[in-house]
Amino acid sequence: MRFPASIQNLIDHFTKLPSVGPKTAERYVFYLLKAHPESLQQFAQAIAELKEKTTVCRTCLAIAETNPCPICADQKRNRAVICLVADTRDLLAIEVTKQYHGLYHSLGGVINTIEGIKPEQLNIKQLTGRLKNSAVKEIILAFNPDLEGETTALYLAKILKPYKIKITRLAKGLPMGADLEYADEITLSNALKYRNEV
Repeated sequence: MRFPASIQNLIDHFTKLPSVGPKTAERYVFYLLKAHPESLQQFAQAIAELKEKTTVCRTCLAIAETNPCPICADQKRNRAVICLVADTRDLLAIEVTKQYHGLYHSLGGVINTIEGIKPEQLNIKQLTGRLKNSAVKEIILAFNPDLEGETTALYLAKILKPYKIKITRLAKGLPMGADLEYADEITLSNALKYRNEV
């Protein structure tokens, strides 16, 4: 016996999400079938508003509700330091530590030859454009300590050398293979505090 088309359609949509297989997708769909219609409506509304109520900050290229984002618009932030992150999740992980008060730049990913992500696909041109018209004195490379993060950091260190800007990396506290978004506040706080020049 096959599932009704509406159930199978939703299962197929859930399996497109990262790390969701067919069985997990089935559990999600049958959970939603038991949910109150009002809850389902709120869930559908939240999905519909996801693209409508978010934008990309024209300065740091992070996902936000306003353009520029609250961080870029905050004149109290240290504009001499830019922290490079892979995406908005890493930016938010660093913000939670309350140890960093500079600006950010989201690359929109990291170099990953297996997945075919090349430097040209990242927001590197936008970064070099920002550096030409600013008084930035330090760039912090804040990437996951894995192969892709290391590759991206080495590539950026080479690209940014001619700008004669101090280039630092997150240090103490982040083990090789860790993800920034899952690191605890103390680990991230130490990594920022004890960063090293590249």
